[in-house]
Amino acid sequence: MNVVYNSTQYAIVAYPARQAFELVDKTGKRSLFVQGSVALGLREAIDSIPYEDRDEESIDALLDDYCAGAARPIAYH
Repeated sequence: MNVVYNSTQYAIVAYPARQAFELVDKTGKRSLFVQGSVALGLREAIDSIPYEDRDEESIDALLDDYCAGAARPIAYH
């Protein structure tokens, strides 16, 4: 498990052995686990943002799209 992105609103945790990512929406207190083709699509979407435009605002906007409707509330046990 590796934190590969961390902003005020989001964190992305990579699980290389599972070829997966967990998207954590800090302000919305929800998360989304993606693997396989969805994780690959996320990686490609981030890589497709031009380097000079790849900032916290553009990445967070992309993560908003990925988490919309699919992320689940984080439950503490």
